[in-house]
Amino acid sequence: MTTTEAASENRAIKLNASWRQKLDDQFQADYMQALRQFLLAEKALGKHIFPPGDEIFSALNATDFDAVKVVILGQDPYHGPRQAHGLCFSVKPGVQVPPSLKNIYKELQADVDFEVPSHGCLQDWAQQGVLLLNAVLTVQAGQAASHQGKGWERFTDAIVGLLNKEREGLIFMLWGSYAQKKGAIVDRDRHLVLQSPHPSPLSASRGFFGNHHFSRANSYLESKGKRAIDWQLPMQVSA
Repeated sequence: MTTTEAASENRAIKLNASWRQKLDDQFQADYMQALRQFLLAEKALGKHIFPPGDEIFSALNATDFDAVKVVILGQDPYHGPRQAHGLCFSVKPGVQVPPSLKNIYKELQADVDFEVPSHGCLQDWAQQGVLLLNAVLTVQAGQAASHQGKGWERFTDAIVGLLNKEREGLIFMLWGSYAQKKGAIVDRDRHLVLQSPHPSPLSASRGFFGNHHFSRANSYLESKGKRAIDWQLPMQVSA
């Protein structure tokens, strides 16, 4: 890949101003430069990377720093065609709803009188202040966890650290041991931390079902004088 192509690739990845200002030092750091070069090299070899470049930072672009109310931490993007679009647990309209998200819907039904929609797109939550953040923001097609250990974890640790330090009264939903380790730095005196097993079919019955995280989050928001999240998603969205 030429210098011109690399510059074009960098311009294709955009980040809204509220996050760009907070994270500028991360983008200048050596580890982030190395991560960028890794991604460029992978693409030069013809490997398909999910999500597309303009959707890598979708979680941050959908929810301004000062608008965040709830943080849900995932692990890494879905690695199937057309699934990942930068929001953890979410898939693009027209894509089959994954098993973990089906279980999230089941808990919502039991907890907040949720009606299951025909899709798995969680964009509506993001627009209300739910930061749907994966720990790793890219993946090679068909290769789960293939971009772990390349630098994304340090970048998203910085995001969690900024929210923990500079905001107050946030809700962190930590599902499963991976998310709980990543969220261990969160100050429980300043924020509400909700923990349970992961919604995966392998663990949902061991405590994810019945955790009441969605109603508990709204009760906490209202106690702080903030607007509750309307967890009900549109029944249909355009593909």
